[in-house]
Amino acid sequence: MTFTMKNFTVSAIQMKCILKDKQANLEHAAEFIKIAAERGSDLIVLPELFSTGYRVENADAELAEPIPSETTLWMQCQSEKYNAYIAGGIIEKAADGKIYDTAVITGPDNYLFKYRKMHLWGAEPPRFSRGDELKIAELPFVKAGLLICYEVGFPEQARVLAQKGAEVIIYVSAFGKARAYAWDVASRSRALENGVFVIACNRCGNDIDTEFCGLSRIVAPDTAILAGTGIDNETVVTAVINLEDVEKQRLAIPYLRDLNKKLQIDFI
Repeated sequence: MTFTMKNFTVSAIQMKCILKDKQANLEHAAEFIKIAAERGSDLIVLPELFSTGYRVENADAELAEPIPSETTLWMQCQSEKYNAYIAGGIIEKAADGKIYDTAVITGPDNYLFKYRKMHLWGAEPPRFSRGDELKIAELPFVKAGLLICYEVGFPEQARVLAQKGAEVIIYVSAFGKARAYAWDVASRSRALENGVFVIACNRCGNDIDTEFCGLSRIVAPDTAILAGTGIDNETVVTAVINLEDVEKQRLAIPYLRDLNKKLQIDFI
């Protein structure tokens, strides 16, 4: 890995997916992971439901996996191969049979972290159960929060993660093109409000009649887009993160320091 005490390299993979074809999607993702690894990435982020595609509502039960299983074991192998941490979203089948939209981080040291989506968009409530826990992924080089897609518009979650110590917040996403304006503003706002880096990794292309907005980016705590891309192109977005910028921004605009404790949210 290339990280120091304060600096490390991150990549967000903007890709298209083939509905219900895990093997094809994993092979396609592997091509981009290789590119990210060749750039020295310590943390590589894939989109929401990257191994199945998003619009698979008629096959959720068929495609859902326990953790660990096919996709997460594949992620683990990629982490070991490239000595990097990898985040991405899958359809999870829990031990009690419930199905979740879940984001996972794997690492080369058998690290495995998962977060279940709490805020469900549109037609998702019949598909997925709601998660109920916010926690921090403790990587060797950063404390990271992990959220999913629509949740970029819920500032309470990002604030709680920042209060728990997050320096980076990762959004694995399949965010729609019709609401690209919301993605643009919210991904930068969450960075500014909390003095964190935001890795906003989104799908491109389309599933059935759903178009995705792309616009994957790595946002600095002062809202500067360190690296980003457009709506339609498949690509790897890479930037170096300097955690000293977290400290600087939190001093420049001390939102966390000056938060009225009476207004704090007691998140489960």
